[in-house]
Amino acid sequence: MARWENGLQDSKILTLHNSDGQEMEGDKLPRVSIIIPMRNEEAYIGTCLQSVVEQDYPVTLLEVLIVDGMSEDSSRNIVQSFSNNCPYIRLLENAEKATTCALNIGIREATGDIIIRVDAHCLIEPDYVRSCVRELGNTDADNVGGPMRPIGKSFVQKAIALAMSHPFGVGGGRFHYSEKEMFVDTVYLGAYRREVFERIGLYDEEAHYSEDDELNYRITRSGGRILLSPRIRSHYYPRTSLAGLWRQFFSYGMGKTRTMRKHGRPITWRQLIPPFFVLSLIAGFVGFLADTRFALLLFGVLGSYFMLAVIAAAKIGMREGRRFFLIMPVVFAVIHASYGMGFLTGIAISYWADPILKGKA
Repeated sequence: MARWENGLQDSKILTLHNSDGQEMEGDKLPRVSIIIPMRNEEAYIGTCLQSVVEQDYPVTLLEVLIVDGMSEDSSRNIVQSFSNNCPYIRLLENAEKATTCALNIGIREATGDIIIRVDAHCLIEPDYVRSCVRELGNTDADNVGGPMRPIGKSFVQKAIALAMSHPFGVGGGRFHYSEKEMFVDTVYLGAYRREVFERIGLYDEEAHYSEDDELNYRITRSGGRILLSPRIRSHYYPRTSLAGLWRQFFSYGMGKTRTMRKHGRPITWRQLIPPFFVLSLIAGFVGFLADTRFALLLFGVLGSYFMLAVIAAAKIGMREGRRFFLIMPVVFAVIHASYGMGFLTGIAISYWADPILKGKA
């Protein structure tokens, strides 16, 4: 067991301060590496890094690795300005540009006992690192994380944030909306014990848009545990447009199929609901063209979905304001349809197009 794990069992160390409010000595605490993948994030990386430098964890035990995928905007300049004032912030290169590659570059370069993933689109609360260290030291979890708390600036971004934190919008993924501490199958971002990567390997660099699910699946399959704790607090800026949201969830859907093919099963069965929804609509429409009696299937599926979407939108409207009532069903439909279409497209490519293309190579 690592030295810091023994120390963190002490109630004083759990808060990282002694009874006089003074910071505990650093040799009883773990070194932490924060890894931030980045590419063309000039609109968000400054806010993200500001939240990182405001952490109440000892900076002598902290390193921040921003792994840049050849940004073409001012992202690198923003990072460099922070690095000039905070030597523990370093900028690394990611020629492959993919997030999965960036994460592995950061892990290989990291010197911390704990590896924390932070996205450029999020900001973390001042006690984020301390909370991650405490939960890892106080439990047998291999990975800990908090709920995903989306926030928005514009009206559309706020609507997208509301959809991404509602069970109807994102299904059974507890980290999207739960405020209860529990062991789960995956969490948002994640703080890992370094030995996790030594035991099960790094991120799968082909698991684009599904890298966290795939890694966490390997953790639980190997007997590890993943803790969701509401005390680990962060906020996430989602896409700012419905078109951007469509592209994001279409990519998520495609990413799930590659992971499913690798492991021979879905990571979670709830991932199949959107593609079955889309498939039923396609089947109903095609059947309707051949026989009008299929209209019952088509309009039955659409009607049921519309009713559920309106109920969810009404609840959100009553809580957040009536102006969200009309847009919420549209946002829900974009999330579900794009994810389902992406999943079905990924199935087609993985199981039919890939073998054909490889045969021609």
